[in-house]
Amino acid sequence: MQQVVDYFNALNRDYLAVHQTKEDLFWQYYMGTGNDDVAARFAEAESAYKRFISQPQQLATLRAHIATLEAAPHTVDNAALLHGLRGWYRFFDCNVIEDPQAQSLLDELISAENTLYSQRKTYEMTHLNEEGERVEASLGELLTNQATNDNEASRRSSQQALRDLEQWLLQHGFLTLVSLRNRFARQMGYRNYFDYKVNKTERMTAEQLFAILDRFEAQTRDANLRSLRQLSAENGEDALQPWNVRYTSSGDVTRQLDPYFPFAASLERWVNSFKRLHIGFNGADMQLDLLVRKGKYENGFMHEPVPPFIQQGHWVPARINFTSLAKPDQIGSGANGINTLFHEGGHAAHFANIRQNAPCFSQEFPPTSMAYAETQSMFCDSLLQDADWLKRYATNVEGDVIPDALIQADIRTRQPMRAFNERHILLVPYFEWQLYSWDDDQLTPQAVTELARDTERRILGIDGSPRPTLAIPHLLSMESACSYQGYLLALMAVEQTRHFFLQRDGYLTDNPLIGPDLAQHYWNPGNSVSHDDTLRSLTGEGFNPDYLATVCNQTVDDVWQAAEATITAAAKRPQPAADFNLNARIRVVDGERVLADNLHGDDVMCRDFAEVIQQEYPATAE
Repeated sequence: MQQVVDYFNALNRDYLAVHQTKEDLFWQYYMGTGNDDVAARFAEAESAYKRFISQPQQLATLRAHIATLEAAPHTVDNAALLHGLRGWYRFFDCNVIEDPQAQSLLDELISAENTLYSQRKTYEMTHLNEEGERVEASLGELLTNQATNDNEASRRSSQQALRDLEQWLLQHGFLTLVSLRNRFARQMGYRNYFDYKVNKTERMTAEQLFAILDRFEAQTRDANLRSLRQLSAENGEDALQPWNVRYTSSGDVTRQLDPYFPFAASLERWVNSFKRLHIGFNGADMQLDLLVRKGKYENGFMHEPVPPFIQQGHWVPARINFTSLAKPDQIGSGANGINTLFHEGGHAAHFANIRQNAPCFSQEFPPTSMAYAETQSMFCDSLLQDADWLKRYATNVEGDVIPDALIQADIRTRQPMRAFNERHILLVPYFEWQLYSWDDDQLTPQAVTELARDTERRILGIDGSPRPTLAIPHLLSMESACSYQGYLLALMAVEQTRHFFLQRDGYLTDNPLIGPDLAQHYWNPGNSVSHDDTLRSLTGEGFNPDYLATVCNQTVDDVWQAAEATITAAAKRPQPAADFNLNARIRVVDGERVLADNLHGDDVMCRDFAEVIQQEYPATAE
């Protein structure tokens, strides 16, 4: 039996070492802070990690050790060891590549992906900014400009930059990635890469997935078309152009909301809101890189170089990195910045609170379901649009609370587009399923561009997406490619979760029962149970997509009446003190520069962060 124990402990230790090496280099590479050789070192570390998690002999060894334990007397220690070994078996079963040809294809795929990403980092996009000047812009800046710039020519320049990026990707290796991914997946016994990823990440077939997606598409189709007709009637047909639709549906309200979301206050609001929800981080060491910077990856994410676990009775806390792309002097960046803090902070809370006896349960890749992981982050960022949260936290620099009329105006612009926004997620799996079902000779830049535009028209109901499909960064990484549907599945679970808490407690904002309940039912088990199991544990029912469809189909009046009720109820409910211990070591950085940390307390960190932002972006303090 000692041999089994030694094997289990060595597996935990060896995985942690190879995972941490890869993730530390990932952070340097994607943050643009590493040396000139960081790309090569990261590629080598990632290949080493992939080789480790795909060792075919591990499955045979695990089967033998599991059989030994199943035949042994039942004790608490044996049951815990068996639980850990079964977790590792599921992990390796998702990743093992027994076929040498498939392993060779995977190495080729990793190399091609890294080559494309290295070239992408040097590709510069430009658009017309608020002053009408042509300037370099990140992906986030292009999207924000489309939503907020008063000048249509400027908004259109951002859309054109995104479409130019699509064509650049199609000419510089994306189609090679699609072909390589399909060859790898077919070598592994699947129809294509989409089929492979859905089975691995969500434990369902493509047919099971599209049964859910088709149902949601049918339920929300009329609501989407109604909102587009209304937008066109109120603003003219040009309102439905891809570069106009975000602006005409939310641009004015975005500007009115902006003073109530100063980026300098975002860290404090996140910290205090999580404290009042009693969401903690179990001793995690956290690094937050929040500002846009040239050479930095153009999408927010959370990764954990150290997945937490209980190692031989001792707690190994998480080490977590997460990032956003705020440009504090740009309209809308404050709201986007705090949304990222809640979203990526929700991921961080989830993974920091997984308390199992092996790191395989607390890492973010398969068998961890993407939908399960995104449920946690999306639940947290959903709070930001709740009227009672806004009344308690959204104030301007003079301390004025956001007025009810502005909340109502926000609902009036946001709710009609709710179906459109969720369908914007829906279009990606429809596009990728078709793309990966094609033969290689069909994969031409023109055909793939036409497929993207056709899918956008069919799902969104307008002549192109405000965020052109091929410009979505998730499509470029094999970890996130063919996984975007996880966001929609998560939104369905979020509405189910919100419904449960509202029915049971009557409110969400500052509800101290939420953190402990999420930790117990959703977070602590990690991937040792299914997404459906976690929902049943908390809400008492399995996965149900109808809650999201119901919310999408609500009228503006329905939503505003519910919002008024939450505001009235919150006014009668004293706000608790923000004195819960987050139990985390937090550093806020900009590349290699430390902007603030909580060594001397969370309040000091939040104050230091606010002062740095106000000093370096003085217009945001006005």
